[in-house]
Amino acid sequence: MKIVINGCCGGFSLSHAAFLRLREMKNESALAEPDYGEMWDDGSGPRRESGSEMFAHFLSNIDRSDPQLVVVVEELGEKANGGFANLEIVEIPDGVDWEVEEYDGREWISEKHQTWG
Repeated sequence: MKIVINGCCGGFSLSHAAFLRLREMKNESALAEPDYGEMWDDGSGPRRESGSEMFAHFLSNIDRSDPQLVVVVEELGEKANGGFANLEIVEIPDGVDWEVEEYDGREWISEKHQTWG
């Protein structure tokens, strides 16, 4: 199974191009989310003073093993990265009960287990 994660500090986010590609593919998550990039005539979307995309977190709650998401990240490569993301595809054995864990935005895949606090 292939899973998309963010490999650097900053957090998972998709570029507007990746978001639009998922919409072209009729991805249900992408079709259900507003296209914040449509707020400006040039399609670039609102900007923060720093110049990074204000709404760079397109589909931050998408299933990371979504086959269409994996295809888009493979197709677009670095152009799929949103904001401060560096998206990577991790392959794990089928049948593993997994979860995305993160520290400071950098993510990894862990096998699910019990955790107490």
